[in-house]
Amino acid sequence: MKASLKGRYELDKSSAAATLAVGAGDVKLRASMTEATFAKGPSLSGLALAVEKPGFFIIDYNVPKKDFRFQFMNTVRVAEKPLNLTYIHSRGDSRTILDGNLVFDSANKVSANYMLGTGNCKLKYTYVHGGVATFEPCYDLAKNSWDFAASRKVYDDDVFKATYQTSSKLLGLEWARNSKVNGNFKMGLGKVQRGLWNPGSQVTRRIKKLHILEIKCRGLGFYDVV
Repeated sequence: MKASLKGRYELDKSSAAATLAVGAGDVKLRASMTEATFAKGPSLSGLALAVEKPGFFIIDYNVPKKDFRFQFMNTVRVAEKPLNLTYIHSRGDSRTILDGNLVFDSANKVSANYMLGTGNCKLKYTYVHGGVATFEPCYDLAKNSWDFAASRKVYDDDVFKATYQTSSKLLGLEWARNSKVNGNFKMGLGKVQRGLWNPGSQVTRRIKKLHILEIKCRGLGFYDVV
């Protein structure tokens, strides 16, 4: 049995989320509760139930919205290379997403994501250099723009990642650690506009928008600070 706790603090309210997972053979049963607000008395919403068989399917049910979400996964061989396919359908908003990635080798992978009935399609190439550095250019057909991500592993446990969106000119930074000895955490900085980052005494006045997106610690759950 596994459980995780997610918490968020704001000036006028606090909210929490919890997920309980139980294994039943090859199938996992999950129940999650989100957005428990205590500022004006306890209120619970966002109850979701799920049935999952890892690598095959996930069925989510949003209790308040009475909405189902189906996800099916499969792997086929193309020229002796694994092609991983994912089909996602949300009944409430009638959205269907197709996702696939073709793995050429341990260093090269091509992936595509397409939403049926729309022009939303993204193509991404992933290159891993020496097992420590990763470069991911992504082309958005709908926006006719490129996004870039680069990450590097440091001291085996730490990973530093930078992202840049050419359409919005936004830079994102992330630092994550996955250590059996020192624990896990992830910190992210985003929404830093190009040309506004200038380290020094005036940095707080020159950054137009700077949000701490997520801090994740093993044993403490998730914490979002905005």
